[in-house]
Amino acid sequence: MQKILIISTKLIVIIISILIFSKVMAYEEPKYTIINQNEIYEIRYYKERIAVQVTYNYDGNGFRKLFNYISGSNTQSQKVKMTTPVTESTKIAMTVPVTQTEANNKRVMQFYLPSNFTIDTAPIPKDPNVELVTMPEGYFAVIKYSGRSSDKRFIKYKEILRQKLIKDAIEIKGIAIKATYNGPLTLPILRRNEAMFQILWK
Repeated sequence: MQKILIISTKLIVIIISILIFSKVMAYEEPKYTIINQNEIYEIRYYKERIAVQVTYNYDGNGFRKLFNYISGSNTQSQKVKMTTPVTESTKIAMTVPVTQTEANNKRVMQFYLPSNFTIDTAPIPKDPNVELVTMPEGYFAVIKYSGRSSDKRFIKYKEILRQKLIKDAIEIKGIAIKATYNGPLTLPILRRNEAMFQILWK
């Protein structure tokens, strides 16, 4: 029974992913400036941005929790309630990429909110495991790759990036970030995936 439930859950996530990412080019992406680039990676500068995130175990379903949030499992912030009529919930447009990090045997998944939201105006999650966060401005080294967004391929490319940054004497500030831009409906050769590190850039 448990195996059937796990399989059903995975199928639901796949179906949701297909529906969300089938027209990925229509979705907003956090704006950045390319500061430098070479044959392996590029250096990007991102301004401060708002994300919604969830921390979960490897057998959990972070994607569904975040999808529920943007689908309306939220309430208006107190600041918005002061200036606009109160509504039960707000549907939020999907953006790309979906990012993931791993630390202490936990995974953190994030959706970035559209740029018209601030930390004060973003709807408050109803799920206590989902939280709004402000992503500070910073510089990131990014390597792009196509194909499936499996953990195995991510590990391969983050190590390529890590070694190149070490060779180039660029200081890495944090853990690797996995960025996924397409769903399973997209042909592997057309998919855009990225491995990223926040860096110290002078």
